[in-house]
Amino acid sequence: MEKTLLNIKTDKKVKRDAQVVAKELGLPLSAIINAYLREFVREKRVVFSTPPTPNRRTQKILKEILRDKSGKNSAGPFTYEQAIAYLDKA
Repeated sequence: MEKTLLNIKTDKKVKRDAQVVAKELGLPLSAIINAYLREFVREKRVVFSTPPTPNRRTQKILKEILRDKSGKNSAGPFTYEQAIAYLDKA
């Protein structure tokens, strides 16, 4: 396989962080980038993902739970069975 050089511009911190993760996985960063490029060519698509963010209503509920010192809204932790039993009562 003939090799070529690919120059890209990226944030220094992103590069450093990517190198650290690649090293932790025991791989050179170039191997990871090549794998992504092969997938891009094979799939002919780009997937951008972001962590899920709760909607405003859910964010409000979560904030109320965190502020609640009585434990009324956040008594737990629950087992799966306890959670189902609680939901069945409602």
